[in-house]
Amino acid sequence: MSSEALAPWAVRPESSRGRLHPEPGGDARSPFQRDRDRIIHCGAFRRLQYKTQVFVFHEGDYFRTRLTHSIEVAQIARAIARRLRLDEDVAEALALAHDLGHPPFGHAGEEALDAQMRPYGGFDHNAQSLKVVTQLETRYAAFDGLNLTWETLEGLAKHNGPLRRPSPYIVEYDRRHSLELTTHASAEAQVAAISDDIAYNNHDLDDGVRARLFTLEEAAALPLVGECFAAARALDPAMPRDRLTSETVRRVINLMVQDVVDEAGRRIEALGPRSADDIRAAGRPVVTFSPRMQEANQAIRAFLFERMYRHWRVNRQIQKSKRVSQLLFQLLHGGPQMLPDEWRRRAGEPGSQGCAQLVCDYIAGMTDRYALEEHKRLTDPNVPG
Repeated sequence: MSSEALAPWAVRPESSRGRLHPEPGGDARSPFQRDRDRIIHCGAFRRLQYKTQVFVFHEGDYFRTRLTHSIEVAQIARAIARRLRLDEDVAEALALAHDLGHPPFGHAGEEALDAQMRPYGGFDHNAQSLKVVTQLETRYAAFDGLNLTWETLEGLAKHNGPLRRPSPYIVEYDRRHSLELTTHASAEAQVAAISDDIAYNNHDLDDGVRARLFTLEEAAALPLVGECFAAARALDPAMPRDRLTSETVRRVINLMVQDVVDEAGRRIEALGPRSADDIRAAGRPVVTFSPRMQEANQAIRAFLFERMYRHWRVNRQIQKSKRVSQLLFQLLHGGPQMLPDEWRRRAGEPGSQGCAQLVCDYIAGMTDRYALEEHKRLTDPNVPG
């Protein structure tokens, strides 16, 4: 969408607060398009292909991974941003980057790393995503990180709403452009956040049915899902099960997207914003579900928590994944001499805080597959180191 077609309250590329390290424009892309492209080309994004969403990679090629999840979030975010006349490139960049800091094994891996890092400040994948794009990616000669714009970094920092404390990974930006803690992020960042909710609830419904953790009919007992299931089945009572599932989930997504667009329109009209800063200072999100849809969304989440995330098969994998992550940390924190050369040189003293942070970064960057292989190399005498 051209800058002239954007709503007054959209983030505008010509008004970007810039990058920490100034760079020449060089091509016809907007600064936010360049952010998106840098995210897509970075190593952390490629590694999402083998990072768990719910099912570890070896459980089947069909299930979502962090990469396919991020792509689905981006598709939904662009659709919502376009209808609200927001900058689609910012929304897409944030959707693609929001899980770059996720460790292997999904939330099980995050919980394991957080427990090990508790004496050193803990671990949070949202903060780690910021660290990835500001420090850990080393693709460019002139700077560490991806040197993203302030607007993209703000959206990542406020992925879950206003900040409780300053982010250590954008300190230099805070000195130049104060990142107000108590405000919400831009409307584009809010679009990325609500798109994350829409994507993972719906693809987990799809994956849960296909994994036979529950049936589509059981999910259809939920009000919104039931409405879409009935509409899909009315098209063809003899529709094959896989197609019926896809048709149902597609309709749920469409209803959720329409609800967000309608509710955001109502809130924006009531607020009367004239700039992106008016959205930030609104005191509440403007891009969100209506109360009715929020209630339906919570019902889906509660169902998934009970029937999928705490299913005995998933619980077994969670416990195994946690043990792998914990043991990797303990072995490498106590014995950093076992780290690869480029990591070992920066590890510091065994058991130190600096060593702990470096080992945490090393493990967080692993794919599921690499973590399992590294676990074997460190624990099985029959496997070469």
